[in-house]
Amino acid sequence: MSVYLESRGQGPDLVLVHGWGMNGAVWQPLLERLESDFCLHLVDLPGFGHSKPLPDGAPLSDWSQAVLDAVPQQAAWLGWSLGGLIATQAALQAPSRVSQLLTLASSPCFVAKDNWPGIKPEVLTAFAEQLSEDHEAVIKRFLALQAMGSEHAKTDVRQLRHSLNNKPSPHADALSAGLNLLAEVDLRAQLTELQMPTLRLYGRLDGLVPYKAIPLVEVLLPIANRLQYIEAKASHAAFISHPDSTAEKIRAFLQPCC
Repeated sequence: MSVYLESRGQGPDLVLVHGWGMNGAVWQPLLERLESDFCLHLVDLPGFGHSKPLPDGAPLSDWSQAVLDAVPQQAAWLGWSLGGLIATQAALQAPSRVSQLLTLASSPCFVAKDNWPGIKPEVLTAFAEQLSEDHEAVIKRFLALQAMGSEHAKTDVRQLRHSLNNKPSPHADALSAGLNLLAEVDLRAQLTELQMPTLRLYGRLDGLVPYKAIPLVEVLLPIANRLQYIEAKASHAAFISHPDSTAEKIRAFLQPCC
């Protein structure tokens, strides 16, 4: 098995899929707030943390399948940033396995295109070119981008770095492959196929998933199943800067009767 998995807590199963450059330790703020209500399955994506990398050129479907092979047969899934792409792909290719889909600061298409707000392609290209020279510097820059705009930016970056340092450094090939996914994957057309209840969580100040993209994403989802929440003063990592309200929204969505 190429994916390392740590399970904590008790209750209904909830799979947590981290973003680019990070590992499962990044979820500590939510772990503290949700483990009494859910059995949380903290994934290290291939090539990150304790997980072995996938072969070069592995498509998004291989990333999601690697996670599917490691987690319970049926569970709710929460994916942050790149993890949101992987969780969405898992819901598309194995809909019976994903009971509810939650994404946090994620987009079906991260790169800016005609009439679609996102990350400028040259930004990701520059990151990719710099990886071979100093991948640690690239990670630090990306962490700063994720916190940019947050009212707790310095604290957010410090928390992200602490999580990153709790486990082995990511493989350079996995970092490059993850950037390629962010640059190339476009799941906009497939969102209409999602039939499970869906909650999309956003930060109003997010520089990687711009506010203007939010209504464009929402209209792509089946209207009967879509819910969203925008944290007004959060950037790309609301679960770190605003863990209480993020946990509350997750709990209310997954336990509507409670």
